[in-house]
Amino acid sequence: MVLQTSHGQYPPFAEGLPTAPLVSISLRKLEANDDGESHSFFTASKELGFFYLDMEGSALGEKIVAQAEQLHAVQKQFHALPNEEKERFLREKLDPFFGYRILGTREMEDGTVVRNENYNMRKDDLIGNCKPLPCPDLIRQNWQLLGDYARNCRAAIDLMFTHLEKNLELPIGTLAKLHRIEERSGDHVRFNKSAPGKFDEQKARLGEHTDFGSLTILFNWMGGLQIRMPETNEWVYVRPVPGSAVVNLGDALVKFTAGLLRSNVHRVVPPMPPQDGRDRHSLVFFSRPEDAVVLRRLKGGLIDKQPQTQKEEMELTSEEWILRRSVGDLKGVYTHKGGLELRFPLVEGKA
Repeated sequence: MVLQTSHGQYPPFAEGLPTAPLVSISLRKLEANDDGESHSFFTASKELGFFYLDMEGSALGEKIVAQAEQLHAVQKQFHALPNEEKERFLREKLDPFFGYRILGTREMEDGTVVRNENYNMRKDDLIGNCKPLPCPDLIRQNWQLLGDYARNCRAAIDLMFTHLEKNLELPIGTLAKLHRIEERSGDHVRFNKSAPGKFDEQKARLGEHTDFGSLTILFNWMGGLQIRMPETNEWVYVRPVPGSAVVNLGDALVKFTAGLLRSNVHRVVPPMPPQDGRDRHSLVFFSRPEDAVVLRRLKGGLIDKQPQTQKEEMELTSEEWILRRSVGDLKGVYTHKGGLELRFPLVEGKA
């Protein structure tokens, strides 16, 4: 039985588009320590770095889906707030990374100006690790929901860390101790909104990116997310699946595993008909290592069998890495081969 979601309120995903061959990983089976599912999860983490996380049959997963649906309604309310209200909480006024951000504007045929925009809410605010940044009343009214959602996403992510540790033949807790929820980190919930528009390859190229951190949990209700296939460089669409999140790995896990895992390049483009002409919203939870963690190759297990690089790599803390990546200061994208691709910009975009 498919979980009840609001996907049916939107036009259907366009037929005939090239779609990504994402495997579906069952959260319920990961919770049950199913060896076959664990192996499939690890294979997806190495080969494509993207997969569907099927929430059905898992009490935690079904709770995450229900909360994502609630937050989907909240994010639409947030983006409908008057611009002057949202601009009180601009990143430039609050924090180098967290807060409201205007990503671009375009003029519609009727002369109205619409925005692409997002709003980043740090996990540490939501669960009480620090004094929270100022926020709109709407966000404060949904504080408990946002905090519970952050905790539940982290519970699913912590479980995935355990399976990565097992498959990497690392001691259990190796990755978890770098991502303790009670410690300050770049973990955050993001509301994304993309205004309607026409496909433009030049603009699409500007949005090509990998994620900075460890694991990302994404909910989409319309198409538009594309990933680049590793072997062919073809851009293919990710079809939203009701009851499933899209999960992808970020650069930190590639750094920790000496290139054994994959952080795949992706981008967001306007949805194709019949989904064009409508605002596109997505809900993202980003997990990142603790601020003080240095992003360097770990030791042990399969990582020790990876080739040693002769080149001395820059070692930064997670906090330094995120800040420098967010402003495009670091040039290069870490791939599962452990190399750098200099073709792609590094500003973490929408998803």
